[in-house]
Amino acid sequence: MKAKEINIGIKVPTPTKECTDVHCPFHGGYKLRGRIMEGPVVRDVTQKTATIEFTRLFALPKFERHEKRISRIKVHVPPCMQVEKGNLIRFAEGRKISKTKSFVVIEVKK
Repeated sequence: MKAKEINIGIKVPTPTKECTDVHCPFHGGYKLRGRIMEGPVVRDVTQKTATIEFTRLFALPKFERHEKRISRIKVHVPPCMQVEKGNLIRFAEGRKISKTKSFVVIEVKK
């Protein structure tokens, strides 16, 4: 039986594989809302989870300088997506999936 593909409202290519994950925006009906970002995968060890890392500048008014700070975000990887360390991915925010995850992968840019 073929799973029904859902229009997620964002112009991204739909994955070729099918899955039965309830947290998949394409096949499981997981609703997306909020921010859409992209970044490189720095860790993909855990099951169905990848870690994205990006740097940002933080202002230090006392010293009139800026410092680099690193932010890490955990994202859910549905089984229909193939994500490896070093891939550039696009991910979107939705409701909380677990204590640390509220983002899900919507596109893999090699």
